Amino acid sequence: MADQNETRPTPLGIYDRAVADKITAIEIIALSLSAVWLLGAAVFFLTLPTEASAEYTTNTSLRFMMTMLAVFMPVGMIWVAATAARSSKIMREESQRLQSAIDAIRHAYIVQSQSGRITAEPSVARKLEEIAAAQRKTETALATFTSSREAQSARAAATEPAPQVDEQTTLPLGTTAEDMAPSISREEFIRAINFPETAEDTVGFNALRRALKDRAVAGLVQAAQDVLTLLSQDGIYMDDLRPDMARPEVWRQFAQGTRGRQIAALGGVRDRSSLALASGRMREDPIFRDAVHHFLRRFDKSFTQFESEASDTEISELANTRTARAFMLLGRIAGVFD
Repeated sequence: MADQNETRPTPLGIYDRAVADKITAIEIIALSLSAVWLLGAAVFFLTLPTEASAEYTTNTSLRFMMTMLAVFMPVGMIWVAATAARSSKIMREESQRLQSAIDAIRHAYIVQSQSGRITAEPSVARKLEEIAAAQRKTETALATFTSSREAQSARAAATEPAPQVDEQTTLPLGTTAEDMAPSISREEFIRAINFPETAEDTVGFNALRRALKDRAVAGLVQAAQDVLTLLSQDGIYMDDLRPDMARPEVWRQFAQGTRGRQIAALGGVRDRSSLALASGRMREDPIFRDAVHHFLRRFDKSFTQFESEASDTEISELANTRTARAFMLLGRIAGVFD
């Protein structure tokens, strides 16, 4: 008895090269029609009446031409049609094999991604590292500049008499620098949640730095960083998504508490691979699931505050940011728009 565990060669399946049949039904039909036609032509010429045969044979050239046309032209037309039919059949088979190969590759990619065997480079994490490095450089430069100004102020104060201070402003206990920091503008808010485009995006870095100092916005920025980093591990990047953009009126309905089918247009992400990968990880990874729910709550709260003062143009700009695209994708798999 053969060993059942014996290693067998893996069949190539749909990737194997198709072996074309030497004789198919098309050739058989063409041969049959050709034989029938030739037999009919032979019967016709053999049973031709004597008078007609004598008149027909008076011109040898005419006889030859008519015989060729009557016998071989229909046979040629039969084989032209047979060749066209076989070519059409081959094209259909190749098209089906190609479609099957594409479906198999997509399925294998999704399965491998869900099992953790695809390790995509986390570009968002790399961008965050660049942001941190640029922030450290900026803080160093600011510290140097501040030290120089303080030294100059100390030298100037040494040469001038100290002013008389009659009153001193006091702050309530527990007040921090973050509480005293002014709120960021709507334009800076939009730039911050879109994150810097490149390492040289000075405006983006400044907006992100101011957002991290604002308590109301910092929570959303950090939650967005977490989910974008987790999505990048499965090869899902917001720059690759091209969602259908909803009208500002639909976004305002969401900010005012509307949920379900009435705001279904906000789930404009249609990329099947991204939806399948994110949905699978949502079911299997509790850390990812908690991060998604935290991000959705933060986005809901921040956008509600933003919408009360924003114009339709500003809402459209916000809807095109990386954070808003992540909301469209994750809100759809979380059932926010169902």
